[in-house]
Amino acid sequence: MPKRGSRVVWTSDDGDLRKARDRGAQARRATGGRVKVRREVSGRRGKGVTTVSDLPLDEAGLRELAARLKRRCGVGGSVKAGVIELQGDHRDVVIEVLRADGYDAVRAGG
Repeated sequence: MPKRGSRVVWTSDDGDLRKARDRGAQARRATGGRVKVRREVSGRRGKGVTTVSDLPLDEAGLRELAARLKRRCGVGGSVKAGVIELQGDHRDVVIEVLRADGYDAVRAGG
């Protein structure tokens, strides 16, 4: 068992570790905007898809998040022009996952 007070609380690189937080969440919140989750059928022959837009991620980050969402929802999907598309209506699950990751996700549209 470590002695009381033997935990590192400050480093010259990171500063005060007692105040350390998830830096990824801070970066996501610093970008501002809300992540929009909507259901679309336009241009898809009446088949509904869930789209996730306005994510502050690069292409690799979008692909990784899309893979996680597809596994969680058990559906197919893709990333096109910075927008994640999932087959079917999975808005509630997607919003739940995004909020758990620290995004300000909202339902957009009707």
